[in-house]
Amino acid sequence: MEIIQIVGLGLIATFLALIVKEQKPTFAFMLVVFVGCVIFLLLIDQISHIIQMIDSIARSANVNVMYVETILKIIGIAYIAEFGAQITKDAGQGAIASKIELGGKILILTLAIPIISVIIQTIISLLPSA
Repeated sequence: MEIIQIVGLGLIATFLALIVKEQKPTFAFMLVVFVGCVIFLLLIDQISHIIQMIDSIARSANVNVMYVETILKIIGIAYIAEFGAQITKDAGQGAIASKIELGGKILILTLAIPIISVIIQTIISLLPSA
């Protein structure tokens, strides 16, 4: 059970960070960032498996690969922006975290524009001509 490992690692890191924070707050923060990265690395295999499954489903459904790639990029940007913002918030830099989130949202919107335009064109083509 990977979730037990992840939660266990998170709890141990939390307790260690609380203990170390009183003496060396910088080390406590580095520990939190390191454990966050380790947890992310533990999930890489699962992420790869999910991407392969989505790709397989899209191919069997005869969906344009460009759309699937765009959606996967959007999901990746969302997770990476959230991860970066949480680390920045942990460091006490809420303003920078907000800018990271804003940057992620803008990049997501930029990637979504071609998909949105195709959806709008499809809807318009389905409407009866007046």
